[in-house]
Amino acid sequence: MDTPNKQTLILSARDVRSILSMKDAVGAVELAFAEHARGAAMMPPKVYLSLDAYAGDFRAMPSYIGASADAAHPAAAGVKWVNSHPENPARFGLPCVMGVYVLSDPATALPLAILDATVLTAARTGAAAAVASRWLAKPAPKSIGFVGAGVQARWMLDAHRVIYGDALEIVAADVRPEATQAFVSEHCGGRGRIGSIEEAAGCDLVCTSTPGRTPVVQRAWIKPGAHLNAMGADGPGKQELDPAILDAAVVVIDEHHQATHSGEINVPIAEGRYREEQLFGTLGEVVTGKRKVERRADTITLFDSTGLALQDVALARVLYAAAKARGVGTAIELVG
Repeated sequence: MDTPNKQTLILSARDVRSILSMKDAVGAVELAFAEHARGAAMMPPKVYLSLDAYAGDFRAMPSYIGASADAAHPAAAGVKWVNSHPENPARFGLPCVMGVYVLSDPATALPLAILDATVLTAARTGAAAAVASRWLAKPAPKSIGFVGAGVQARWMLDAHRVIYGDALEIVAADVRPEATQAFVSEHCGGRGRIGSIEEAAGCDLVCTSTPGRTPVVQRAWIKPGAHLNAMGADGPGKQELDPAILDAAVVVIDEHHQATHSGEINVPIAEGRYREEQLFGTLGEVVTGKRKVERRADTITLFDSTGLALQDVALARVLYAAAKARGVGTAIELVG
């Protein structure tokens, strides 16, 4: 990476939003999945710091990704320090998830940028769901349902619009009526409606993003041929889906260690309800053509997402390049 001034670029949440392209985010995340499958990246296991006394946790997520084959993106390394505090909005008026990202030049170790990772995390998570839908869902789905209509649902919808345009009918469900109303009225462009969880789960594409530890989506509600993006379970003990859905679906994960320990499959595996041998493979393997889902009209597919550090570094380097090109951010001499 070019670091002639030996400066570190500080990018606030406002800065990140000003340069973020959802199309670029989808492309960056798709590339991250592919590079992971090709072995062109490094990603040590996510480290959890659980703080039960504060009803939350922190995660440290380091990673490295090599230069892209077309040389459009240089190699990059970085680490994200991010939290999950579900009670934050009600108790403190703060987001559930906040984060800081440090992007470094792997050749010199210079910190190239320190940027808000709250927006980055939401964008790459939404992008991951859209990439999964692109590769796993049936052609030309007609509807998309959101179980959980909070902030993450908005990013997932924006990312799916990159893939499908505005053609999808939208059904949103949430235990908080005000969240559902805000999502539909402010973000769906007249193509959305409020529905029950059963109605949202009965769409062609189903995106779940709840913090629950008890299944909220039942097998009977899933239609033949549906694709599900299970995005909410990202820690031990969390689950959103009736385990019977796993038995009925082609289950694709983002990364084996994280999925088995903290993804949607972690509780069913721990309880002996699901076996690791039933997993189809990783999304990176599907993206690179190493594995191919043979989809029939009634095939149900499921993407179990835990969130990869590679997604963060892939998007962070795109944001850094955009900020440099557009003169966004504040450059400082952070290190002597």
